[in-house]
Amino acid sequence: MVGWNPAQVWPAEEPLPEPLKGKAWPWILGAGRFGLLAVQRLITDTDHPAVVVDGNRQRLMNISEDRPLVKVHGDIFVFLSNQALADDQWIIPAVPVHVAYGWMLMELGKKGIARRLSVPDIVDNHVPHPLRTPAGTVYASHATFRCPDDCPEPEDHCTVTKKPRPEKLYQTLRHLTIPAFGTVVIQSRQLAPGVGGYTGGHLKEALRIIEASPGPYLVATSCSCHAVIDALSWEDPF
Repeated sequence: MVGWNPAQVWPAEEPLPEPLKGKAWPWILGAGRFGLLAVQRLITDTDHPAVVVDGNRQRLMNISEDRPLVKVHGDIFVFLSNQALADDQWIIPAVPVHVAYGWMLMELGKKGIARRLSVPDIVDNHVPHPLRTPAGTVYASHATFRCPDDCPEPEDHCTVTKKPRPEKLYQTLRHLTIPAFGTVVIQSRQLAPGVGGYTGGHLKEALRIIEASPGPYLVATSCSCHAVIDALSWEDPF
């Protein structure tokens, strides 16, 4: 990365530096435990650097510089709002927030009225082992145990129980029919053991679906076994 000082911490409020513009470097959002696992397992050579974003500067400084990284300090949504999001840009969420949902609220709010909604209670009856938060978010999982952080997500069986996998959770959610609600599902694809993400193209396609037909929506991010589900309403003032 010619012209870039790896010891520098870049502000989230600024577009990425010139050597990174137009490049689909992986964006790892969060430098906690799972963000560090993503760095260790995904960034293995100098041809594929990564951008790591965190609001805690000390976490960023604690990351070893034996891998090619650009460290960005600040809020992840501030960072996302200041970057040009390419279709082939890989995003690895490693923070305890629903990144895809927050990004959609932010983008929809630029064009109309986007409001958070509580996920309808009926959803709990259609997903495995639902866990509902006071804010109305629903987490779902095929597992009743803590999964290993290096699960390779095999197609045909669970690595813990050795039993055949049930229907992939993202497929279950795509088939979900809730009265008055549309549903968009962003599939999290495994990039390394225990590391999943999606592209800017996946996000923008989900956004286009909502923009094309105002109303209430369920917005889910899901891999084969786990999902987070939120809801929003979208009004186009024009």
